[in-house]
Amino acid sequence: MDTSTALSALQALSHETRLEVFRLLMRAGPEGLAAGDIATTCGVRQNTMSSHLSILTQAGLIVSERDGRTILYRANVGGIQNLLGFLIEDCCGGNPAECQPLIQQLACPC
Repeated sequence: MDTSTALSALQALSHETRLEVFRLLMRAGPEGLAAGDIATTCGVRQNTMSSHLSILTQAGLIVSERDGRTILYRANVGGIQNLLGFLIEDCCGGNPAECQPLIQQLACPC
């Protein structure tokens, strides 16, 4: 991941509603959620939510898939792994043993 891509992802997450949506989709897991359900859960109008979902998609943090007339959104686990990897890439001055507690905390138990 390059600096520009990381900044785009961090900027997308720096908005309260988008952060809430991202965390909601992380909890939803691989099944994801329909756009309308996301808007309802977050208490946001659907047209406003559409903008937020677009920004998160462009930042590579979520993905969408059409299922009939419904668009399902899922967290892009690979995208967040890339961002986290970028953020801790030079962690601990090249001493991986010092980073192990952080890496273990980030490991998904699922």
